[in-house]
Parts: sequence; structure tokens; C-alpha cells
Amino acid sequence: MKFNVDQDLCIGCGACEETCPEVFELPAGTSEVKLDPVPEALQASARRAEEGCPVDAISHTE
Repeated sequence: MKFNVDQDLCIGCGACEETCPEVFELPAGTSEVKLDPVPEALQASARRAEEGCPVDAISHTE
């Protein structure tokens, strides 16, 4: 599973990094995906981060 953060939508709130720090980080003020593809063991946590994004900036493909 691959995750993507739309840099035009991301507001840098850090909710994704708080939910799934193994996959998301905010090195320059907006979120970035650290793992591509995301390992199966982290996919549920990454999906929770996607669902918790207040501006729907995170998406995924299977």
C-alpha cells in the first residue's frame, strides 16, 4: 500500500505523525511519507492517520 500527502492541502498540524510516526514526518513544516510502500504491519496505523487528517491531505493506493 502506498500513501501520499497532498502538499497543497497539508497544513502541517502533525496529527498524522502523532498517529503513525513510523510512516509520517514533518521535516519542513508539512507532512511527508517516510516509507514507500508502507509495510503491512503499519498499514492500519497509516490508515488511521489518513482518516484523522483534518484537511483530507492523505490518500492511499493499494
